[in-house]
Amino acid sequence: MKSKVIAAVTNLVICAVIVVTALVGFYGGSAAAVADADNVYYGSQSEDEVCLMFNVYQNTGCVRDIVELLETYEAKATFFMGGCWADDNTDCVREVYAAGHEIASHGYFHKDHSKLGYEANLSEISTSVRLLEALCGADVRLFAPPSGAFGEYTVSACSKLGLDLVMWSKDTIDWRDSDPDVIFSRATDGLEGGDFILMHPTEGTVKALPRILGYIRNAGLTCTTVSHALGE
Repeated sequence: MKSKVIAAVTNLVICAVIVVTALVGFYGGSAAAVADADNVYYGSQSEDEVCLMFNVYQNTGCVRDIVELLETYEAKATFFMGGCWADDNTDCVREVYAAGHEIASHGYFHKDHSKLGYEANLSEISTSVRLLEALCGADVRLFAPPSGAFGEYTVSACSKLGLDLVMWSKDTIDWRDSDPDVIFSRATDGLEGGDFILMHPTEGTVKALPRILGYIRNAGLTCTTVSHALGE
């Protein structure tokens, strides 16, 4: 009888270990398990400010067009720049920063950070941060993962580097859909203070941006940088 009890307890322990291991394996590198980490943001608490996020890996001409439009509407934005693009477009990076916008990291190459280990995440992010800081002479405080893909190692790497990981509350999907009307609708439908609006430097976005900025202004909202909205 005693041996049967011991065997039963042993089996329960083994089952528990298997379940825990499976859960760790499933959630360990997934965004779902770390979405509520202290340094992960999908928006801000601001009631009268919104943030325009531009993820940049290409289309330098569109980046410059966007900066001109933002100046016309007296709006500020955060540009999350890929390191390999920034390395080839140093003048443009400096122009964006000189115009009063925030420069942030989008990694060095456009990698899936949810599939990278801790050291790979750390290297990919820190390399881009060092480059951007050297170009602008200012601290980089934010990282936006390419395609929104991240895991616990990404969050840990950001914490190590003193960065907040930034996602979005509204996605224009302008990298895929070029219709300015569609981009406008996705940016403004149900818009409220605290929203982070994700965009990219595309021709469709350049065409939609004046309407978006006008809508935001008419709604009594202000476009500010992500760090400002987060109170940093």
